[in-house]
Parts: sequence; C-alpha cells; structure tokens
Amino acid sequence: MKAPRKPPRWITDNLIEEIVARLERGQRVRRTLPDGGRLHVDRRLPFLCLYRRPTQRADAGTRRLVEGEAAFLAATDGKHARKDLSSLVEKLAGVMSARFGAFLLVEIWSAPDSDVAEAAATDDIKPTELRPDFVVTARWPEVPRRTVAALCKHLERVSILKQAASVKFEEKSPAHPAELPYLLPKRVAKEFTCHTIGIRVRPIYRDHKTGNVYPAVLHVLTRGLGRALKQAFFTYGKTKTNAKTEHYYALGRRAMVKAVWEVDRRLARIADSFDFLLQVTPVNAEAAWHEFRRHRFQSPPRFYYRPLAVEPAALKRRLYEVPIERIEDPTLEELFRQRQDELDRKITMLTDVGTARFLLGSRQVYSQPDARLLQSAAALLGGLSSRSREDSAGGELDAEAFAARAREEIEYYRARLPSFKAKAVIRRDIFAGLLCSGGNLLIGHRAKIPIRRVEALLQHEVGTHLLTYYNGLTEPFQQLHSGFAGYDALQEGLAVMTEYLVGGLSVPRLRMLAARVMAAHLLVEGASFVEAYRKFDKDYDFSRRQAYTVTMRAFRGGGLTKDAVYLRGLVEILEYLKQGGQLEPLFIGKIAADHIPLIRELQHRRVLHPASIKPRYLEMPGVAERLERLRCGVTLPGLVREGTR
Repeated sequence: MKAPRKPPRWITDNLIEEIVARLERGQRVRRTLPDGGRLHVDRRLPFLCLYRRPTQRADAGTRRLVEGEAAFLAATDGKHARKDLSSLVEKLAGVMSARFGAFLLVEIWSAPDSDVAEAAATDDIKPTELRPDFVVTARWPEVPRRTVAALCKHLERVSILKQAASVKFEEKSPAHPAELPYLLPKRVAKEFTCHTIGIRVRPIYRDHKTGNVYPAVLHVLTRGLGRALKQAFFTYGKTKTNAKTEHYYALGRRAMVKAVWEVDRRLARIADSFDFLLQVTPVNAEAAWHEFRRHRFQSPPRFYYRPLAVEPAALKRRLYEVPIERIEDPTLEELFRQRQDELDRKITMLTDVGTARFLLGSRQVYSQPDARLLQSAAALLGGLSSRSREDSAGGELDAEAFAARAREEIEYYRARLPSFKAKAVIRRDIFAGLLCSGGNLLIGHRAKIPIRRVEALLQHEVGTHLLTYYNGLTEPFQQLHSGFAGYDALQEGLAVMTEYLVGGLSVPRLRMLAARVMAAHLLVEGASFVEAYRKFDKDYDFSRRQAYTVTMRAFRGGGLTKDAVYLRGLVEILEYLKQGGQLEPLFIGKIAADHIPLIRELQHRRVLHPASIKPRYLEMPGVAERLERLRCGVTLPGLVREGTR
C-alpha cells in the first residue's frame, strides 16, 4: 500500500532564501505566490501589512486595503500553506528587525458580512450608507501604545458619505482573524522584537447579499486607511526602531507596477491628440469684430471654428479602455481617475461646440464664479480707474519684435535644460493674442504688446506655462506636462502672480482679469452677447475693442467659463503663500491646488523629482521683496496698491 503523497510545498526554502538575500542587499522584492498571493516589499522597512484570504467564505475587496502599501503580503490561508507562510513572515521579520531593531506586523481582515446586514437592519439604512468601522487589537511582547494611539487617531478621520469612522481599541482581543491562528509564535516575536497589530474592518465596501464590490467606497476607504497606516508606521519608526524618516509620506510606495506607466502614457497620448483651446477659439475673431461693428453692435457676430481632426467616439473608447483599476497605489489612482473624467468631459465639449450644451460642459470642467470671486471682481472694476494709461506709456512691440524677445527668453532656459525646445511662432489664424500650445508660444500676427507689459507677459507665458510644460516632461509621469485635472486655475494664478513679481501687473490688466470673471457670470446668468458687450462698454467703461474681446472670449464655443480661472487662481496663490506654502512644488508641472499635498507626498516617496529648472524671474531685482510681501498676507486690494506703485 502506497503512503499518501504529501502536498507540494506552498513556498520553497530556496525561494524564501532568495527573498531574504534580496532584502539583505537592499533590493526590491515583488513575487507572485501560489493561489494568487503576492509579496511586495519596496525596500527594507520596519513593517509589513498582511492579508490572509479566508478559505471558508468569500471576501471581495478586502485585499485592496493592503495592496497600496510599500510592504505587503497577500496570501490564501490554507492549512497546507500555513507553515510555509509562517516561515516566510518569520524570515522577513528577522531581516527587518536586524536592520531596524524592531518590526511591526499589521494584519487586516474583514468582519463577517452579517455585521453589515445587522447594522443595516438596526439603523434602517442601506449598507452603502453605513459609516466605516474599525476594531484595533494588539499583542505581545508588549502593546506599542503610541503606535496604536496614532493609528486610532487617524482612523477616526476616515469619512465616507459624510459619516466619520467608528474606531475601537480592544486590548484583550487577538490581533488576527478569529478563524485563523497567529503566524508568529510568541518565542519568535520576542526574539525579533516583533509587534503585531490587527485591524478588523467592517466590509461596507461590498453588498452583503451579493458580494459585489462598491468601487468608489472601497477607493475612499483604502486611501483613508492608507494615510492612517503611514502615520502609525511613522510613529512606530520613531519610538521603537532606529529608522530615520523625515515624513510619514516617505513611507509610501516608490516602486510602481507596470500598469501605472501604461495608464500615464495612454492618457497623455489621448490628451495630446487635440488642443482644446485652439479648437474652441474662433478662427475669424478679427473678421467677426468688423462684422459686429458694421452692424452697430446690435447683432451678435458669427464665429467659425477649426475642423475637428479627431473622432470623439473613438477617443472616448480609447479613454475608457485605459486600465486604471490595475493601479495599486491609491494616490496615483485618484489622480488618473480625475484626469480621465476631465478628458471625457472635454471630448464631449468638442462635439458640442456652437451649441447650448457646450456651456453645460464648461461649467462642469471650469465651474463658474462664486459669490466671493464676484465680489472681488466687482471691487476691482469699481475701485480701479478705467482711465489709467499705464500700458500705453512707452510704446508697443509688434508680433515680430515680441517673438524675438520670446526667443531670447527661451534660449535662456534651453541653456539650462537642453530638452527645453520651445519655439515662438507667429500664427495668422490667431489675431492678436498669445497662447501656449504643444510646448510652443503662439503669437497672433497682429499682436501689439505694450513695452511696459513685455517682461510680465514673457514671464507669464515662457516663465510659467512653458517652464511647467518642459519641467513636466522631465518627470516620470507625462500628465505633468499635459496637465492633471483642473490645473488651469493654479497655472493661470501662478502666471498672473509672476506679472506682479516682475512689476508688470498694471491697473488695466487687473481690470481685465476682473472683467473676465464678470463675463463668465453674465454668460451663466443667461445674458446675450450684445447685452454682455454693452455691460463692458457702457457700465465698466472699457474701449469697444476691449469690450468685444472680453465678451468674445466668454461666448466662444457656445459659452466658456474658463476665463474666470485667472482671478480665481490668483486668489488661491495669495492664500497659499499666506499659509506658508512654497513655490517649488508649483514648478514641477501642470497641477491643481488640490494636488499640491499629493505632489509633496510623491516627492517624499521619491517617485517625483524636484523641478528641473526654476523661473528666471526669481533672480530679478526686487522679486524677493515682493514675494515676502505676498507671504505676509497681501489681500487682493492690497495687491492692487502694490501693482499700481
């Protein structure tokens, strides 16, 4: 009679030794394990997140809670594999403890789905509306109380559907799922000074009847739990180990899965396939002005637009084939999903050019002026003289002369960054404006630039828009040159601030920015082109040509509220600097104000690098003093006084 055959080893000693050897050399470990398990260790770290999938019940979604961390082990807990799993964790604990003096194992598991069902029945609310619930436990050789306190404190900040989390610490409960044993014997834990913390999570991220996952809820919960874990790891490192970490952000992942680069590349390719502003800007703006004037400003002009060189339906198909769900890092997943959503809305707007639907899309992408911004705009229009001639003093540069100055500015940056390959191009399909597109500066062929404004506009266009474009090209993520979602306000606010820093923010310029806000407001309120034009011509005392330009910019495409972002972005920048914000993260690429903490996090994690080049204006006389005045809290009216000196 043959002896029963032993089941194959779940993980061999050779593989464990290979993993240990890589960690001892400071190398990254990423291994696919049997039964769909995964081990990911970015680098030597004094912690490991553990998830063991139960074999007796389904557990959809829970594994995602650990996959965004810099060191995690996800495995199926079968009896035949338990000994090998324990051996693997013991070896990992030994390596890390030898390096850091202690080691923290955090196991995460879900409460039974019946907990959700009972809560739903008791509270008479849907399972998706249940608030997050965490039970934290810890075990010998001692409870790392400061780490537990930090973890609980930051778990309490997790909120879903406006419901703050419930967090409870149960000191006497086991730090592992009830149906599973400890992985590390007490003897091993003492030998390696290994502490264990358990986190039981109520599975509000799935339907307790069908087991279907609610992706949005899971995403929010993963991000919130991830922040709390990093705060706990940071506290543990300071109090129990010899680790020297400058910020809890630095404990996030550095190594990216291939899906991150694929998603970034594909989204950037879609974004670069069309130029939104060129597509929605009339090609006959000058002819339309003459037509409007011939009709004595009584009939709205007719605008014509460039033919659309892309197929919107095909672009959207490509857009939603981008596999964002394969990104394990919750921070990057959030950034890419925002960008995907914005591109979707912009592509829809391209199909709606010239229709009433275009304005609806514009309000979704660029929003509309709020009461505070309108109040600021009205104060500028009412408080600044419409008869200022600051910009007309000293003459003007035509398109050719301004292009020559722009090329000199571009050469300055190219000498410091060879990949800065921008060109200053005079375009006949742009009448008198300036526009950065595809890494180049486009200049209207009839442009007349007041000499007093030349330096300000060079720093606005080249020193801000082109600089962030080419800085973004040097970063790992292509979105930093094409632009993360909602970047326009911060970009334009930063660009206007540079005009102030170089002494070129004039009264006419400030009135024009305020007028753009008012034009967006009039547009949203339902004013006609002629009514809006008359408002600027008669009530706000702009010249007829200026009144036409402001109105045309707001009504182009069918109604574009984007112009309100200039003043809104300036207000954001002033508040940011007043609160002690640094300029350096803003130069890294095209980002929104909400992205600044995420950019700082990614820089701490060494995923992103510092900006390759800084603006030339930072070296100009008087800029440091003006910047310091901004940091002291100059209000918008105060900025007006500074700008008019």
